[in-house]
This record gives sequence, structure tokens and C-alpha cells, in this order.
Amino acid sequence: MLKEKIKKFDIWDIGLIKLSVIAFTLFVLTIWPALTSWAYSVNPWYYFILLVVFAIRPVYKVLSK
Repeated sequence: MLKEKIKKFDIWDIGLIKLSVIAFTLFVLTIWPALTSWAYSVNPWYYFILLVVFAIRPVYKVLSK
């Protein structure tokens, strides 16, 4: 049942889900000082590496068709 609903998502739905995750992450960072200081202390390139690792499969699926 959930798979059928997810298949009905268009590009706007997926984009809005991503934006809501970003907004929630920024919200948590602003209300939790310990997490904010940890996020600032980590090398930014680690975040970039995670971005690339998490994006490999979706990008591959889009470009392979």
C-alpha cells in the first residue's frame, strides 16, 4: 500500500520532502547547542563525502536510463 503511494510522488513531492528534512536538521541544530558545536567542529569535507556516498545510487539510477 505504501509503495503505491510513493510511486505517485512527482519531482515536487520529492523536492519538498528533501527541503523539509533540511529545515528539520537546521531546527535541531539551533535548539541543541551541543549538536551545533559538534557540527561546527567536524571537518566540512566529511559532510561532502557523506553527500557523495548518499547520492551515488539515485544519481546512477537517473543517469543510467
